[in-house]
Amino acid sequence: MPPWLVAVSYVSLTLGFVTAAIIAVDVIAHPQRMRIMNVVWPVTGLYLPLVGLWLYRRLGAPMAVDNKAMDMDTMEQPFWQSIVVSSTHCASGCVLGDIIGAPIVFAFGLTLLGTRLFAEYAVEFTLAYIFGIAFQYLAITGMRKIAPHVALIDAVKADTLSLVAYEIGMFGWMAVVYFLLMPAHGLNPTMAVFWFMMQIGLVLGFITTYPANWLLVRWGVKSAM
Repeated sequence: MPPWLVAVSYVSLTLGFVTAAIIAVDVIAHPQRMRIMNVVWPVTGLYLPLVGLWLYRRLGAPMAVDNKAMDMDTMEQPFWQSIVVSSTHCASGCVLGDIIGAPIVFAFGLTLLGTRLFAEYAVEFTLAYIFGIAFQYLAITGMRKIAPHVALIDAVKADTLSLVAYEIGMFGWMAVVYFLLMPAHGLNPTMAVFWFMMQIGLVLGFITTYPANWLLVRWGVKSAM
């Protein structure tokens, strides 16, 4: 493994943890109006070092409960900003599923079709879907007063396409890493480079889920955030 790549990996991961910690401290002091975003914003910082903090300052901090300058009844957020927030919300469930699933697959030595990567796909997608639907359910019940089963159905409708779009970017990148860029390095969750590659994949997932969220909101399947 090239030493420069190991060094870059540690720097990027450290910046991710620092960014997440800074955001977490701020949301503890200034909770979000939509409570699930108190989790979403720190998670965003993990895979978007520094950029995640800028997004939080620009789009998240104004939505704090104690921000008296923000009039929720008359506020009109630019469409692209609402889609960015919706994308971070969708992405956070996927991120948690991916970072929890990979160590589970490695620890238990799971494989699918003869490779650990496909087992990671299966486990990570399952966990991401569970987290994603749960996050969407909490967002829906926070915005609308509807029956729980209706909220669950709406969460499935709102999050399925955006989650699949996210994982296309994430899983596609990890396939490139496993089969083309580093086929002989035996990447696994005990290595910083593995997590750096995943960090890049999570960013690509955010990029691929943005148009899906844009369409879902335009179609009225998902509410803008």
